Amino acid sequence: MNSVWKATSTIKKFEPLKGDIKTDVLIIGGGIAGVLCAYMLQNTGIRYALIEADRICGSVTENTTAKITSQHSLIYDKLIRQFGTEKAKLYYEANEEAIKKYRNLSKNIDCDFENKNSYVYSINNLDKLEKEMIALEKIGCKAELLNSNPLPFKTVGAVRFKNQAQFNPLKFISCIADGLNIYEKTTALSYDGKNIITNGGKITASKIIVATHFPIFNKHGLYPLKMYQHRSYVLALENAPDFEGMYVDEAENGMSFRNYKNLLLIGGGDHRTGKEGGNFRELENFYKTYYPTAREKYRWATQDCMTLDSVPYVGEYSKGTTNFYVATGFNKWGMTSSMVAASLLCDKILEKENKYSSLFSPSRSILRPQLFINAFETCKNLLTLTKPRCPHLGCALKWNPIEHSWDCPCHGSRFDKNGSLLEGPSTGNLKSR
Repeated sequence: MNSVWKATSTIKKFEPLKGDIKTDVLIIGGGIAGVLCAYMLQNTGIRYALIEADRICGSVTENTTAKITSQHSLIYDKLIRQFGTEKAKLYYEANEEAIKKYRNLSKNIDCDFENKNSYVYSINNLDKLEKEMIALEKIGCKAELLNSNPLPFKTVGAVRFKNQAQFNPLKFISCIADGLNIYEKTTALSYDGKNIITNGGKITASKIIVATHFPIFNKHGLYPLKMYQHRSYVLALENAPDFEGMYVDEAENGMSFRNYKNLLLIGGGDHRTGKEGGNFRELENFYKTYYPTAREKYRWATQDCMTLDSVPYVGEYSKGTTNFYVATGFNKWGMTSSMVAASLLCDKILEKENKYSSLFSPSRSILRPQLFINAFETCKNLLTLTKPRCPHLGCALKWNPIEHSWDCPCHGSRFDKNGSLLEGPSTGNLKSR
């Protein structure tokens, strides 16, 4: 079950850490956010090291749909209601800057970078689209409301952002990671306030960035309450239409579409990790109904950290930590969010002012309705008297019959049928059952 990116890309291997080292900055986590941090720091001349428990970009990044856009569903009306117009505008500007940075970096990289229009459609809620258009006008974004599109089912319209982009993320990473100071197969086991202890040695660093998708240190930041993980699925189809753009449903359980070369990528079947959902069966039913002559070439699944207010957490790990930073909670929009995070964190390392710091601060208010849902799910699964239990915080795991895995409904850790770790925030395998 490989993504099209993994099937068409090769990333060089890096040696594991062997012995103790000292560095100015340690980056924990080798997804695209961590690699971009390393790339930017190297260009400043700062001494750094990046450690990755397995292979860089070998989990969430390799399973993205790789849309580079500032159109994160119908987010701007929501942001204005939550934070006000000025902060909504900052969010838009931060992500537009991220697109420009990808565009500039990709000029000399063979990563199938393409400029594309982005669309958020609705099947039955024109009012939501119209409210988003009003919000976009307030922040100075020149979007368009269209009443027709090439999708094979009826919609009431779509909001279009022009001049967005898509690419092959692993081809991009293969180029920018070459020559970086990276240690693979190196797991962060503990942090004593000064040093990170790994399976390969002790790392002493003046500053630490945690870019592990879901933060692995529970002592600070309340991340197990501030986030949950959401699982989604993708099929890559041959003999299917070219839509000449990127499409996503405004509804949480809707579908997304984009093309890559001769393939149509359809995404959907979403559900909270550890819960039931449409998964691959929903996508199979869709294409067999609308594209009966299409043929499945690749299939894959991924999961995303979802925050309380739809804005990532980027900055100081918590109010009580210094020189300790985090990048997490990208809410299904990991490509632009990773670039925003890397740029912001590098400014913090260099002690430069960044106008987006307050917006993305992990210490902002947590009084949102999702907080109580997360707390309820955690309590319910902690009190469920079944085994196996997740070694992260002890929640009862649920068997996933589609992917043959044990999944945690609390925070999204996943294990194969034998108990080996597939995805964090857990850092270890299941104990003998």
